[in-house]
Amino acid sequence: MEQIENVLPAAVTAPLLEQLSGWLDAGVAAVPRIGIALLVLLMTALVAYGFRALVRRIGSRAKLRRNLIDVLQLLSGTTIWLAGILIALTVVFPTITPGRALTTLGLGSVAIGFAFKDTFENFLAGILILLREPFQIGDHVECDGAEGKVEAITIRDTHIRQTDGQLVVVPNAQLFHNAVTVRTDKAFRRTEIIVGVAYGEDVDAARDVIAKAVRAVDMVRDDVRDIQVFAKSFGASSIDFEVAWWTGSEPVDIRASRDKVVAAIKRALDDEGIEIPFPYRTLTVNGPLPVRAVPDAAE
Repeated sequence: MEQIENVLPAAVTAPLLEQLSGWLDAGVAAVPRIGIALLVLLMTALVAYGFRALVRRIGSRAKLRRNLIDVLQLLSGTTIWLAGILIALTVVFPTITPGRALTTLGLGSVAIGFAFKDTFENFLAGILILLREPFQIGDHVECDGAEGKVEAITIRDTHIRQTDGQLVVVPNAQLFHNAVTVRTDKAFRRTEIIVGVAYGEDVDAARDVIAKAVRAVDMVRDDVRDIQVFAKSFGASSIDFEVAWWTGSEPVDIRASRDKVVAAIKRALDDEGIEIPFPYRTLTVNGPLPVRAVPDAAE
């Protein structure tokens, strides 16, 4: 103190020393409150841990998805920690009431919300998706150009594995705001092809042959719904039939069943002598064409 007084005038050192003394006294007086606040934070950690374990146990018994259990644990743990921190602040700083703390927290949340708008949007969308469960892990979905099997649903994004093996990470807000096609929502799905027969063939006979051939395919689930064969249109060189049947909803089921159906229809039409025509082109010449003999090269 004497060294400080020798360097600085008393008019400067006196208020400074008084201020430092006041801070020291306040710090010593706050030690018990700080200890109580640390005890409150320790109890908060124990309560949060216990509550998270309880949520996991209840969710496992209720057979909830793991991602949904993680969300519930996160929300419950965050709520408990916020309450514990508010209590600790009011213990250390008695002038801070819970109302003032909540007001300050609310203003700070608004500022943070504007700064991280997209992040919070994806977070909330992820929670709603996990709660509503419009699709599950393993479903084949399509949304805004992204199509494939759902591998993971996190708080921020959803991982979709495309049929070519590539992984697409889609923000949850995109899945929440846009239409999502869940192709494997049911065990079976309808698919169709177009089959053409020549104009000279009997339409009813061709329809019966096609229907019989499709029913004989093992991947066609006519026990779910019967197949449908309709004469659809007059094509350029054929009568076109629309053939629809039900099979498994996985993309590989669609491709495999279509392969077998096409082969079966082709084989059945060939066996019955029903022509599957090639495209025909008819050329019409308005005037006579001159014919000129071409001499043989050997001559």
